[in-house]
Amino acid sequence: MIPAGSRPALRTPKQNDRSPAGIAALVAMTIVGLLGATPAGAGTVTGHVRFEGPPPARPTIYMAADPSCDKIAPNGRPADVVVVDQAGGLANVLVYVKSGLPEKARWEMPSGAVKIDQKGCAYVPHVLGVRAGQEIEIHSADETLHNVDARTALNTPFNEAMVGAGTVLRKSFTRPEVAVKLKCDIHPWMSAYVGVFDHPFFAVSSADGGFTLPALPEGEYTVEAWHESLGVKSATVEVDDDDVATLTFSFAGN
Repeated sequence: MIPAGSRPALRTPKQNDRSPAGIAALVAMTIVGLLGATPAGAGTVTGHVRFEGPPPARPTIYMAADPSCDKIAPNGRPADVVVVDQAGGLANVLVYVKSGLPEKARWEMPSGAVKIDQKGCAYVPHVLGVRAGQEIEIHSADETLHNVDARTALNTPFNEAMVGAGTVLRKSFTRPEVAVKLKCDIHPWMSAYVGVFDHPFFAVSSADGGFTLPALPEGEYTVEAWHESLGVKSATVEVDDDDVATLTFSFAGN
């Protein structure tokens, strides 16, 4: 995530400099500005996602159904669905601007692909965000056979096999969607979620629940926080030029 002091600069379409001014650590994006206008400045929204109550125990996933997976983690591995640290921070939550952006805004597409790994018979990372149309590289580091079953509501689904370590599958989603589910039908415990956005103002909460949405134009926004099993929370925030606004989202267990 980009700290407030190193936000990417907003640019107008008349400029030819397309080099990244700053890259968010989990979302890789560059912002070039508003069509037809030079914005007065930009602010930052930062905060935390919290889990209310005692942190739940993470169930253990046993992978004996595939000896190749089982030898990697013979005692199983913890599930990634609800991941809470000792201070109550909730990881793997998509936080994004739902509404409030200028209607004529256009944002430069990132030049690079977003990578997701199949490693140890798990998707890494478990939750990620991409731009609509941005390339996604799905890698496999596992010797066993996987398949990637993309279960979509708005985008074109796909279901393709990945045979052994070193296999790479390149895909993209063209329409905003929160969120596309990736599944391995061969290993039913494997899943990941991809949030697809038509703007760069999104993040995934870190291990301590922290998130940052940098370089937002001045204005009022609705920001949503999405979790795969705990639902969606929404909040309104006012962003001022060169200022930092804070938000806290709280989720309760089911």
